[in-house]
Amino acid sequence: MAALPDEQRRERAIRTFAETIGSEWHLRILHALRDDELRFSELEERTESSPSTLSRVLGDLGDDGLVARRVEDRPIATYYQLTDRGRALAPVFDAIETWADEHLDA
Repeated sequence: MAALPDEQRRERAIRTFAETIGSEWHLRILHALRDDELRFSELEERTESSPSTLSRVLGDLGDDGLVARRVEDRPIATYYQLTDRGRALAPVFDAIETWADEHLDA
């Protein structure tokens, strides 16, 4: 199979990124988990999402290998954290934050 020309490769990469991570809720949840492992209720609070939205998006992110779920028995609690694949997005968030600082009014 021949390699895609650079322009097609870049367009495909952006399209795949947008389809996987591009929604507001995906970005908010990934960013909230960037530095911490959080319980479901903590994620609800930090992202200001509804329980149904949070549950759906966490399922999507888990299916995409970006977020891992850990359940504790005592006390009963469910924790979420980024996987290695999810942590690899740190430079993307750094770039978004830098761009926002430079180009958007606070």
